[in-house]
Amino acid sequence: MGLLDRVKTTAQANGGEPAESEHEKQARRKRDAAMAALRAQVHERLVEELGEDILFGDVREDKTLKAISTVVESVVENNGMVMHRAERERVIEELSHEILGLGPIEPLIRDPEINEVMVNGPDSVYVERAGRLEKTAVRFKDKTHVLRIIEKIVSPLGRRIDEASPMVDARLKDGSRVNAIIPPLALTGPCLTIRKFSKDPFQVEDLIGFGTISREIATFLESCVRARLNIIVSGGTGSGKTTTLNVLSSFIPTDERIVTVEDAAELQLRQDHVVTLESRPPNIEGKGHVSIRDLVRNCLRMRPDRIVIGEVRGGESLDMLQAMNTGHDGSITTAHSNSPRDTLARIETMVLMAGMDLPLRAIREQICSALDLIVHQERLKDGTRRITHITEVLGLENNIITLQDIFKFESQGVDDRGRYIGKIKPTGIVPQFVERFKAAGIKMPLSVFCEV
Repeated sequence: MGLLDRVKTTAQANGGEPAESEHEKQARRKRDAAMAALRAQVHERLVEELGEDILFGDVREDKTLKAISTVVESVVENNGMVMHRAERERVIEELSHEILGLGPIEPLIRDPEINEVMVNGPDSVYVERAGRLEKTAVRFKDKTHVLRIIEKIVSPLGRRIDEASPMVDARLKDGSRVNAIIPPLALTGPCLTIRKFSKDPFQVEDLIGFGTISREIATFLESCVRARLNIIVSGGTGSGKTTTLNVLSSFIPTDERIVTVEDAAELQLRQDHVVTLESRPPNIEGKGHVSIRDLVRNCLRMRPDRIVIGEVRGGESLDMLQAMNTGHDGSITTAHSNSPRDTLARIETMVLMAGMDLPLRAIREQICSALDLIVHQERLKDGTRRITHITEVLGLENNIITLQDIFKFESQGVDDRGRYIGKIKPTGIVPQFVERFKAAGIKMPLSVFCEV
């Protein structure tokens, strides 16, 4: 009977978790040390045979898997080790994840039920599943191991992370968003946060299925995009703004030229005529920096029908407003905020960050003239993401921007599982831009804005 079998038998006899004896603990530690030595030998042999490119996964997958299997068999045989088939397969899988993927967290990245992976240190890896945080049993060898995985992500993108530049935003091949921060800024060691994106981007039907929006709201928002309204999607961190931006962008007609501007390219548009622009951080000499604002100004010279900005967080908000006010109707962007009213306050602050020293009234006039609609989204305490407000920007009255909610989420308590019950309902107000639907040939019955 093997060690694992004895542990399982002990657990069954006790009717609970396996209780290891001191002898079993020593045997497990010895086995773990032997396995660690085996992995090190295999890795060293692979570098000799395939070259240092394997450290960054720059080799063919089929060739690497075959080489790993061959080298494991050779090292085990040369060392006279006794290893079960399941153990060999596990070693091969771990090494393939290390070489071809992201090491210990590769299975988490591949799990479709996991939305976010958070590495707080070698022994602290959390995931978000169904909107809830869970601690996993995943472990890295040490802090150097975590740093090696971070470098593996950022190096192919031309980004760097070191003491001189200790934090970086990047992306995986599938578009998943990556943030990494290392000492001296991160006192506990290298930290890695990966917000996963679906391989197949969510469609409007998915959002309806998740309960984020209703079918009536989806139809209304599609009409707003087709009628070329300028829309800003607002919400807190992790509320699903980028997903909603993706869905709204999917409503743009295929015969229009779309230019996207992002910090790290993650939008997944399916139209044919799409130009994707991505900002660039400064190089090691502090040169070559290209900001979001630079890209927004440049895209105005690229004959765009639509401008889609991943997120405004600084002076580029002024350029965005000017673009919306100079014939680039139908532009869409996102911004962090806690409510539709806070969204406008944030935009005012970001415009001031452009350093133009504009009077507040002039800024507010620009906002009123540019923006038509605010779609506000929240992540509720039960982990679900809901569009809670769809708000029209009316105009300036007594130096205050006037807003009116067209649709608003109404909560009706929680169910037995702690999930929020409620839905987004019309407020009974017909938006002023409804005339633009008619001009665009879009039929929108007024009953949509009235509760039946």
